[in-house]
Amino acid sequence: MTSKLHHMAFRCRDSEETRAFYEEVIGLPLVASLPIEETKTGRATRVLHTFFGMEDGSHLAFFEAPDQPFEFKEQHDFDLHVALEATPQAIEKALAAAKARGLAVRGPSDHGFIRSVYFRDPNGYVVELTQKTDSAPEFEATAPAEARAILEAWKAGG
Repeated sequence: MTSKLHHMAFRCRDSEETRAFYEEVIGLPLVASLPIEETKTGRATRVLHTFFGMEDGSHLAFFEAPDQPFEFKEQHDFDLHVALEATPQAIEKALAAAKARGLAVRGPSDHGFIRSVYFRDPNGYVVELTQKTDSAPEFEATAPAEARAILEAWKAGG
């Protein structure tokens, strides 16, 4: 059985630009950088794999791979985004850092069980910082029992 997320990896245009955003705006420290000069099949390559740590021991990770084509575009929230739970103080700090850099910020948005603020990273990905609301415990208690029925109704067109 799996126990927790180790890392979720994405492509990045520029490792330093990505580091500046995730460390200085979002507040995640750079905890590892791994240069990759050869693939597991023996092909020469030039890739940098970076890891940004979270309090629970999981990581957001990025690959800068200049010799491998990748289409960077602004992602729509429904297509791809990462949501990170944060304290209200961490969210306020990120908001201030983003605004000081002239970055666009959306929110806060109240989703009932969470309240979220949205940022766009230098690679086009949406980063959501979220905090649980007072309704979160009730949602977390009832959602698992309702999830299968909601999915079945969706599949049935309802």
